[in-house]
Amino acid sequence: MSRRLGPAGRPPRLRFDGWIAGMGTSSGTRLVLGHWQRSPFGPFSDVMIERAGGERLLLAPSHRTAAFVSGTYSFDTVHVVPVDVSVSDDTWSVGAGPLSLRFTTGRRGILGLVPRAVPDVLAARPAWAALTDLPARLLPADVRTRGSADSGRREWYGVRDLRPVGAVSAVFEGHDLGVVAPVEPPVRFGFGSVPRKPTLTRVTTTVELRA
Repeated sequence: MSRRLGPAGRPPRLRFDGWIAGMGTSSGTRLVLGHWQRSPFGPFSDVMIERAGGERLLLAPSHRTAAFVSGTYSFDTVHVVPVDVSVSDDTWSVGAGPLSLRFTTGRRGILGLVPRAVPDVLAARPAWAALTDLPARLLPADVRTRGSADSGRREWYGVRDLRPVGAVSAVFEGHDLGVVAPVEPPVRFGFGSVPRKPTLTRVTTTVELRA
């Protein structure tokens, strides 16, 4: 991957546009789905899993995406497996190697309506994500919209929509993970967690590489 400097001599930045779904289960396992419709790697999806005991796993669809994601976030185990996502109305279905996941989404509330009022061009800018970092910290979870990642990288999350996650059905390595639950304790893949309340979030994520 090129390390050429960007405008004004700054390190290169990569942009990802898509959805992040974060949810807990009654077994204690927490799941974070990234469904990226536009990215430097083309469309792809990946799943981050943290078991009740703290083990962190990544399920990614290619060695290239696995290398990038595991170079940005922290994992104990990385698996390269096909990751397929389908969406039908308010139901999401995910197949990722040993994981079978299905969840529904509900109607957006006030927190979902506010970011939808922000113009897309503004919401995608790192400066906007930096501005929203303080109110994000007021949520009942370890939520951040900017911070430092692994490998000397920096990240910004521009939130563009929020919808609650309803019912969840998940089986991992043949074990039923139980019903939907809060993301508690917060996941520990990066500098911040997803919201404590299971949520589907549309985001534009900017990753600044180390020069």
